[in-house]
Amino acid sequence: MSRPLARSGTFLLASVAGTAIANNYAIQPALTAVAADLDVPLSVIGLVPTAALAGCMTGFALLLPLADRLAPNRLVAAQLTALAAALTFAVAAPSASVLLAAYLLIGATASVAAQASSIAGRHAPPGRRATGVATVAAGMSAGILLSRLTGGTLTDILGWRRMLLVFAAIALLGAIAAATLLPRQRPRSDQSYRAALTSLPPLLREFPQLRRAVVVGGLWYFAFNLIWVTLALALAEPPHSLRPTAIGLYSLAGLLGLAVLPVTGRLTDRHRPTAVITTCMLAAAAGTTLLATGLNTPPTIVLGLALIDAGCFAAQAANLSRIIALDPQRSGSLTSVYLVLYFTIGTIGTALAAPLLNTLGWQGTTLTALAALLLATPLGRTGAGQIRSEPTDDTGCRFVPRSRNT
Repeated sequence: MSRPLARSGTFLLASVAGTAIANNYAIQPALTAVAADLDVPLSVIGLVPTAALAGCMTGFALLLPLADRLAPNRLVAAQLTALAAALTFAVAAPSASVLLAAYLLIGATASVAAQASSIAGRHAPPGRRATGVATVAAGMSAGILLSRLTGGTLTDILGWRRMLLVFAAIALLGAIAAATLLPRQRPRSDQSYRAALTSLPPLLREFPQLRRAVVVGGLWYFAFNLIWVTLALALAEPPHSLRPTAIGLYSLAGLLGLAVLPVTGRLTDRHRPTAVITTCMLAAAAGTTLLATGLNTPPTIVLGLALIDAGCFAAQAANLSRIIALDPQRSGSLTSVYLVLYFTIGTIGTALAAPLLNTLGWQGTTLTALAALLLATPLGRTGAGQIRSEPTDDTGCRFVPRSRNT
């Protein structure tokens, strides 16, 4: 029996999650530069973020269940190595079609970020599952937020191809660290990999709480992607005409989300997450309302983005921790089902960003996102939040506390 994951291991998983998931977003401020380099319309290159999310969904469906079967050190190291290879493939892309194919692979291998969350929850010390998941969520949040700034800055300095090479090198370094430092114990599983895959859809029928969590999470992720992709496109066009670095700077507005995540984890460990999720949705809705006033006032944009990111990131940490609590021994499979559907809905938001911006304008697009967040708010107060984060041992088996003070 292995010992619970040390804090250093949790922080490594957070770093892996952040640097991996960043690859789905770092290209966004550089989309206009990529379109010019490949001599294709921006509407075509605008499909790159959609390809990344579609690849991520594939990874969630096919690779995330491996977290219930393979040793964490081998699994994470292998996926990060594959991610580095996919990024190198994108660097050499001679056309938009090849780049889109590369980003399908990048998205799939970047799904290691979700495996990191599942591993942190499974191997957390007793009574600290939500705190561990929130720590990894903070790493993912940092990766998402800083990816646009880093990607935009590196594109201005090195060009978008060399920017991707930098991210490939980071993935390789993460693979070496994961192989050395993460737990080596293989999870016990009575199912074959094929049986594990076929058992995924029935989980929705078995766990009503999982269905509710999918609906609520999908709505806020739809709004999140719709706002961020539309923002990058709108700021790059006249009358704003901002450079990739300037667009990426707006991602720093989401640092508020990093500050609230540790608090979210502790609250979810101690209480039911219903109130946490409801409060998060109201905060995100308030931020979206601010953005709907227009893009001519940078302080208003910064405050709106800060509220949106804080609300969505904190709600996601609470959602994931309670999903893992449903059955820690099947945390990879449960998280797989949730994230496949979560990203499916989010991908719709990404794909609709450019068309909605062209037809409804900025205000109409943000009001569409606001409607999704307001719909998620009452749903978050239903039975989806009626699961407490239960302590487990390192194998994922639940402890039954002797008293409230144990």
